[in-house]
Amino acid sequence: MFYLRFLIPLTLFLACLSLFVGVGKVSVAGLISGSDTDWLLLIESRIPRLIAICISGACLSVCGLVMQCLSRNRFVSPTTAGLEDSARLGVLLAIIFFASSSNLIQVAIATITTFAGCLLFAAVLRTIKHRDAVFIPLVGMMLGNIINAITVFFALQFDLLQNIQSWLQGDFSGVLHGRYETLYIGIPALILIYFYAQRFILAGLGESFAVNLGLNYKRTVLFGLLCVSLATAAVVATVGAIPFLGLIVPNIVALYIGDNLQKTLPHTAVMGILAVLMCDILARLIIYPYEVSVSLIMGVIGSIIFLTLLIKRYRYV
Repeated sequence: MFYLRFLIPLTLFLACLSLFVGVGKVSVAGLISGSDTDWLLLIESRIPRLIAICISGACLSVCGLVMQCLSRNRFVSPTTAGLEDSARLGVLLAIIFFASSSNLIQVAIATITTFAGCLLFAAVLRTIKHRDAVFIPLVGMMLGNIINAITVFFALQFDLLQNIQSWLQGDFSGVLHGRYETLYIGIPALILIYFYAQRFILAGLGESFAVNLGLNYKRTVLFGLLCVSLATAAVVATVGAIPFLGLIVPNIVALYIGDNLQKTLPHTAVMGILAVLMCDILARLIIYPYEVSVSLIMGVIGSIIFLTLLIKRYRYV
């Protein structure tokens, strides 16, 4: 709780700052005076963007934490297990076969393909005897590249490559009122993950140990992967993929909290929101008045932290 007392005020400060950062000017004086332009921009763009940032950061961070717990590997996340690539494939299939479908249909199909990607990743792991901590995420990243190649192939066939690359870049600039509400689907997944945290902890101890304690291991793992798939698909289908977020945030939280899933869940969610907020503000300011994607900023920072974690782990090996 000590760390949350520091993280929450910092997150709230950056959240308030985020409402006033951007090309369109929103000022406290204008809001107080009742300026129609200021209030319109705040309600239609800045508040929806802030909500999307908070939900996306919490969902991807918590999903990474659950995957690391179930796989007993600190380097597994939606990025390194190919889930974000699977969600992209689902969105593409929804666009091809249900061209006039709503975002809800896209999230549903993306959830199915993401869950299938989870099962495929788990099936591949069962065939691998070498269980080194770094080898497993490398397998997941190779699997993700294969899925991404399939996505690119079909996108080229249907002349949708540019659309897929632009829509799923991991960017909040297109978030407006009425165009982000599918993200709310991720909130029930987060709630279910919190209430089932103890079961996920037991499942993370191994199948034989969990079964001896009376836990239905396979059902628990499948339920956890389904929650992860739903939250990941909702984020990717709405705002795009944000790389490395589910990898680095749980590892940072584990450094000062430990590995108890139920205790680290609130910290991981807040830290994920904080990380995305910082990257989003930086994305809006780095080449102001233009804006770069959040996925670019997070990709650079996340890759550096990922390499640091690898070097730290194998420094004395």
